[in-house]
Amino acid sequence: MRRIDVLGIGLGLFAIGGLVYFVLMALGLDNLSAGVWSQAALVITLIAWLGSYLLRASTQSMTYNEQLKDYEDAVLQKRLDEMTPEQLAQLEAELSLEAELKKDSEDSEQLSGS
Repeated sequence: MRRIDVLGIGLGLFAIGGLVYFVLMALGLDNLSAGVWSQAALVITLIAWLGSYLLRASTQSMTYNEQLKDYEDAVLQKRLDEMTPEQLAQLEAELSLEAELKKDSEDSEQLSGS
């Protein structure tokens, strides 16, 4: 996000807060009550946004993380597409050997742990 975007969002929120203030005054609230309620609305909105941000950050579902994962998947798929059939067979053999070794080590851990 660019600095101009951040400034625009900040000014937009400021304008929305002013709009809420004037709407509340038009609905019959006095200056003090309209100010308190418009500030409360702004704080609640800010807390909700912060909560959604923390949720996205903790679950790593933010745009950058998704773009990075998509890029890594595309690079791996391109490498896989460029492999010859012999290389694919060799890779498959290595993966099945690795899976067998992992299964054997898990089995031996279960036997020794029991």
